[in-house]
Amino acid sequence: MESLYKSEKGKSEILNLYNQKLNELNTEFEYLKVNTSYGATNIIATGDLKNPPVIIVHGSNGCAPIALETYPNLNKSFRVYAVDVLAQPNKSAETRLSMKDESYGKWMDEIINHLKIDNVTLAGFSFGGLVILKMLEFNESKIKEVFLSAPAYIVNGNPLKALFKVFIPMKRYMKTKKIKYVENFLSELFTERDEFAIKYLSKVFLEFDMDFTPVPVIDSNKAKTIKTPITIFAAENDIMFPGKKMMKRASKIFPSLKESILLKNSKHVQSKSDNLKIEKLIMK
Repeated sequence: MESLYKSEKGKSEILNLYNQKLNELNTEFEYLKVNTSYGATNIIATGDLKNPPVIIVHGSNGCAPIALETYPNLNKSFRVYAVDVLAQPNKSAETRLSMKDESYGKWMDEIINHLKIDNVTLAGFSFGGLVILKMLEFNESKIKEVFLSAPAYIVNGNPLKALFKVFIPMKRYMKTKKIKYVENFLSELFTERDEFAIKYLSKVFLEFDMDFTPVPVIDSNKAKTIKTPITIFAAENDIMFPGKKMMKRASKIFPSLKESILLKNSKHVQSKSDNLKIEKLIMK
């Protein structure tokens, strides 16, 4: 299989940034490796084994250390498993799964079975939300509750807005290597400036073969079969997955929707203070 990394040097630079972020977290952790039918999956585990399990799932073009940084106190109440999603710039296999079938659900189910955990809480941001909803579609029997922040797979934003504010500046950066284009479009997506994201993504955009497949939305009939309690945090100023539109559809299609919270003045990537509010609700 051809690598998603464009060069060994590029891969090394991205993984060095991964390690840098993990070391900055200054927390005790262990690497776990789960061999799934889709390839080896890397997991960073932290927190007491006696605590209830939570699996956290990062967004597109992300990695487990970023998810751990987003919710820095979860390991006080949970045994935390931060998963490196397949085919993303991280330490898992480079197998690209389809967003249209049950692959992501089956993959997550295999991870949970391998870890021998039950009554699992799932928390995911953006693309991580799609992964979690696919899991609920596939087999929700071991899931206690889910928390989705600005999740993919419920609604999509205006494609023209995304084109002009995100994809064109990204392509300009890839062509010119001028960092201002990265800063421009990240300012459309991030509520707060994030220096690590600028460094990490500027490498990813040049050195990694990203997936530009349009994100599907969940079928309302499938959504209606889900019984697991769902809490959604929708971002008011999210150009990818608009908050109010998301809340409206979610309330119609998810009978198990426990709560739907609009994050005021939030863009797609939440602020640190909003993430801490989300974390508090997960730990309740």
